[in-house]
Amino acid sequence: MTMSDAVDGFVQVTVAGQTFGIPVLGVQDVIAPVKIDAVPLAPPEVAGSLNLRGRIVTAIDLRRRLSAPPRGEADAHMCVIVERSGDLYALQVDDVGDVLWLSRDDLVATPVTIDAGWRALCRGLHRLDDGLMLILDVDQVLTLPTPSLAA
Repeated sequence: MTMSDAVDGFVQVTVAGQTFGIPVLGVQDVIAPVKIDAVPLAPPEVAGSLNLRGRIVTAIDLRRRLSAPPRGEADAHMCVIVERSGDLYALQVDDVGDVLWLSRDDLVATPVTIDAGWRALCRGLHRLDDGLMLILDVDQVLTLPTPSLAA
């Protein structure tokens, strides 16, 4: 395989009407909505925790993480389970699509015209037939901002 033949796989997800790609090699599972328990004093991006086959999983609301409008109570959502440093996280997304295998040569830098907060959480984009797919940097998504303490 030559360098130009290198491909990466992405789980295609939708959050607030925008298509994102989550690197498939980091995805452990995709699950339907489950009961999420609130975590006291957690950052606003943390929706809570859930039990997945006996393991406690921290749920991250990607809408909140991306400063997008909140999801309505009746709006459907899914959870994409990812692993980081031995811990599992559930990324709450609006919808999950296909796994796409795309050439590394077609990945372009995240445009400066995209919101700086989103740009910080993405590591590029792929042009698809029906629009753009921003590639999420899962490590950055899971690195939550430190809350400032009131003086």
